[in-house]
Amino acid sequence: MSGPAEAPAPAPAVTAAAFRRAFPMLERTVHLASCSLGARSDAVDGSLARMQEAIGAHGAPWDRFEREIHEARENFASLVGAAPDQIAVLPNASVGAYQVVSTLSLETPRTEIVTTVEEFPSIAHVWLAQRPRGARVVFTGDRDAGRIRTADYTAVLGSGTALLSVPMSTYQYAERPPVAEIVEAGREAGALTFVDAYQAVGVMPVDVAEIGCDYLVAGTMKYLAGLPGLAFLYARAGLATDRDPQLTGWFGRVEPMAFDPLRLDFPAVARRFETGTPAVPAVYAANAAFGLFDGVDWADVRRHVGALIELAARTLTAQGERVRRAETPELQGAHLGLYDADPRSLAGWLAARGIAVSPRGPVVRLSFHYYNSAADVEALCQAMRAFRALTGPALTVPVPLPKVRPPA
Repeated sequence: MSGPAEAPAPAPAVTAAAFRRAFPMLERTVHLASCSLGARSDAVDGSLARMQEAIGAHGAPWDRFEREIHEARENFASLVGAAPDQIAVLPNASVGAYQVVSTLSLETPRTEIVTTVEEFPSIAHVWLAQRPRGARVVFTGDRDAGRIRTADYTAVLGSGTALLSVPMSTYQYAERPPVAEIVEAGREAGALTFVDAYQAVGVMPVDVAEIGCDYLVAGTMKYLAGLPGLAFLYARAGLATDRDPQLTGWFGRVEPMAFDPLRLDFPAVARRFETGTPAVPAVYAANAAFGLFDGVDWADVRRHVGALIELAARTLTAQGERVRRAETPELQGAHLGLYDADPRSLAGWLAARGIAVSPRGPVVRLSFHYYNSAADVEALCQAMRAFRALTGPALTVPVPLPKVRPPA
């Protein structure tokens, strides 16, 4: 008689080196542009081939597509600590923002949308587009300071605030504001709260329960290493909005397969925010990319990224470069800002030498992921030494930021 079965050994933790091996392109490219578009993996390539095979074998395999969409919803829910019914599948973060604000009446007394000058422009534009409906958009903060503080929000929150919006990590300088504190301040003022986590999810822990927000949006094409065309909106259970979202489609119905053109009903779950058919290739790619994160220790991801940022900042500064980073590691997101008189030209020069970066305003953004290594940092720094040898010394004073005058 055999003894009791032994419990299976726990799966080994995924290391940074093992994670990197899933991205063969990194053997020939230094990819420091994940804040714009994530690196390409074999898993994503395989998922697209699998989708094509399904179409070739079955013609119109909608049942398979529906399973992939449901799986993507579950995967993102698990990633951010939500239930699948709290997740809507959408084409991009801007649609997610619009779906949220379209449910608000924006009538007296609550007519204000409070945000920050560090908001990603596409989200801020959605808020500004609500002014014809009576919205008053209040921008907090100072671009010169580059910080988002709780006090900036509490100074303007009040009984007139309908919605508070805050990024989890800013898109230009990767500053991490005290999101949970700001969200709590918004809720105390009676406002709904919206968090843009696009520059955070995939490189740091994101837990909607810890944040305490009503809504959170993120997408797949950046640090989640998927493709453009897919985003997710978390909506806290039990929210009572003033009306149904104004943009809709057949995926936003109680029973999409009913195909009833005469009935407009909205499910009581987050699917009510969905519109038409999602970008199916991006859905397949997302599920493959989510699989790459299975077994990843998010604390180790955060440590690894932080160490690379510190190494890059220290080395570049020693070479005479001017970099923009947060005051403390706790406030630092996943990228640095490297000042240059012509960031676009510098990005093009680096790209021609196999180093992908992302220019934004007066800086070139240098973003770091779990798949990046110290060798990537050395390759960048060596390239910058060669660039300065050709063009002259780096800027000694940062290019001044354009003054932002929030619209009235």
